[in-house]
Amino acid sequence: MILFKVREDRFITIRRGGSLTDDDHHLLALWAADCAEHVLDHFEQVAPSDARPREAIEHVRAWVRGEVPMMVSRAAGGHAMGAARPLSGAARHAAYAAGQAACVAHVAEHELGAAAYAIKAARAAAGDDAAAGRRECQWQRDQLPDRIRDLVLDDQRRRNDICWSVFEV
Repeated sequence: MILFKVREDRFITIRRGGSLTDDDHHLLALWAADCAEHVLDHFEQVAPSDARPREAIEHVRAWVRGEVPMMVSRAAGGHAMGAARPLSGAARHAAYAAGQAACVAHVAEHELGAAAYAIKAARAAAGDDAAAGRRECQWQRDQLPDRIRDLVLDDQRRRNDICWSVFEV
């Protein structure tokens, strides 16, 4: 489980009673999509004919552009996670990263799930090399837009323990 039972106000949109702006929610979704796409080749090498994880990433980006409703992106995330279930290692983690990214449209806190699974994919692809995970984590941090940097870094500190401690650099 990568989410606390009680959601944090900073990750709930203003229209739902939280403090997250729609623009920042979109930035979180795009960052999560970038994290997932960065490791997607680990999945596509194993299952080249299964487009579900790639489609999930495309759907969350389409949601940000206002081209699909949240429910479409969330459903695509579920399909990507379905693609992950029969697999193992880097391919499985990469598909889960894509699924988590697509679900950011529904719950902003899935942004960290996409990042954590991407780090797990990078580690698994390198023979469970922790250094590969640290490099992936640093790459992700380098992609963070300034506007959401502090929010995400604080979230990494807050949820690191329930995210397999992958955010220790």
